[in-house]
Amino acid sequence: MNDNTIDFEAVKARQKVAWMAGDFGEIAKSVDTHARDFIASCAIQKDMRVLDVACGSGNAALHAARTGAQVTGVDFASNLVAQARVRAAREGVQARFDVGDAEALPYPDASFDTVVTIYGAMFAPRPEVVAAELLRVCRPGGKVAMANWTPGSFTGQMFKVSATHVPPPAGVAAPVLWGDEAVVQERFRAGAASLRMRRVPVKMEFPFPVPETVEHFRKFFGPTQRAFASLDVSGQKALRHDMETLWSRHNRNNNGATEVESEYLEVVVTRA
Repeated sequence: MNDNTIDFEAVKARQKVAWMAGDFGEIAKSVDTHARDFIASCAIQKDMRVLDVACGSGNAALHAARTGAQVTGVDFASNLVAQARVRAAREGVQARFDVGDAEALPYPDASFDTVVTIYGAMFAPRPEVVAAELLRVCRPGGKVAMANWTPGSFTGQMFKVSATHVPPPAGVAAPVLWGDEAVVQERFRAGAASLRMRRVPVKMEFPFPVPETVEHFRKFFGPTQRAFASLDVSGQKALRHDMETLWSRHNRNNNGATEVESEYLEVVVTRA
């Protein structure tokens, strides 16, 4: 399908509804340590200008701000931006949070020394536009750093299970392609002075058994909540069965809790 036949604004409108559903802040708690370690690997220093794209409820932005950097977070989900602002105030962290689109960032060219995104910008429907925007707002010689779920990771498989029951929009690139080295190389080919990538294993832990973990995602993770809501009773039963099977197969905890290992691709681009 040609990109010209896809109504990307309609796609993004549906995505926005999904990400604003549930309460992503609850899901974000399970990946906060990922954001902490990711930000630590970015070598952010005091007074650096840092942008966190698709910041969600603020995990990465707040960790970056604790270094003394001048941090801005941006997300198209206004309820998550509001959560991030509340968290920053509660935790005594100085950071700015704006509502904005990863495909049309509301900042001038070369506004930031470092641009980061963890499990965020990868979901925007036009990856080439996203890559161009991340580079545009980064100064020459600055860094763009991404953490993207890989296709074969547990999380990638979870998205695949969901897509089997609720197919994504036709013609839109799968978000997990941002976790494929060859694809990332091509997307940044035009604007990178250098590019390095590595795969990073990460854990997700929940203090309850698999069925309750799946219910946790159904309740709080907007895309999963919307997937269930779009199905009839038998469809919801089938999706729940497949989700529980996947989580059970990967669960490493035998004491009534849930622990799985996933993986993301760390991408670090030096802007030309």
